[in-house]
Amino acid sequence: INRPEVRNAFRPLTLSELMDAFASAREDREVGVIILTGEGTEAFCSGGDQRVRGEGGYVGDDGVPRLNALDLQRLIRTLPKPVVAMVAGYAIGGGHVLHLICDLTIAAENARFGQTGPRVGSFDGGFGAGYMARIVGHKKAREIWYLCRQYDAKQALDMGLVNEVVPLERLEETTVQWCREILANSPLAIRCLKAAFNADTDGLAG
Repeated sequence: INRPEVRNAFRPLTLSELMDAFASAREDREVGVIILTGEGTEAFCSGGDQRVRGEGGYVGDDGVPRLNALDLQRLIRTLPKPVVAMVAGYAIGGGHVLHLICDLTIAAENARFGQTGPRVGSFDGGFGAGYMARIVGHKKAREIWYLCRQYDAKQALDMGLVNEVVPLERLEETTVQWCREILANSPLAIRCLKAAFNADTDGLAG
């Protein structure tokens, strides 16, 4: 996500471009694992760009209010290849849900996680609620949503939101190493395992 001037917040065009990129990676036989990250060290993704949010949703260049976040989430989950979130800085709001639905998350020590939706009258009634509760437990998920607090990388690791926390300067190196370890295994086995893991929670899409 290359919008560092707004902490990599997404707008409708951003989501369309991400879906195109994932669709391309899906068909590319040279791609075995996909890394999702944000430009710079300040933010992975800060959710929807509030500058284009209207009464009916987030308004794209065509003037139509929409934000197809669920379409992107479903695409990531149905990809037959693992998607690894590489998180530096803020993973907030929709950006927090975005890393959550990836297969794995490697976080830098400066990463910050949390939801902000209820502060602006927004929420995620799909994976952002139900799937999060499966990962951290219902009580903790409600805390994250109801209180809109932020959590540091160690807290996220303790909750099971991320797989590993490393110094910022080692983030890319570590993420690539995890991907190489995955690539050393059977692609068919990984594909079937991903489908099996997700089958249990597909109904949480909302």
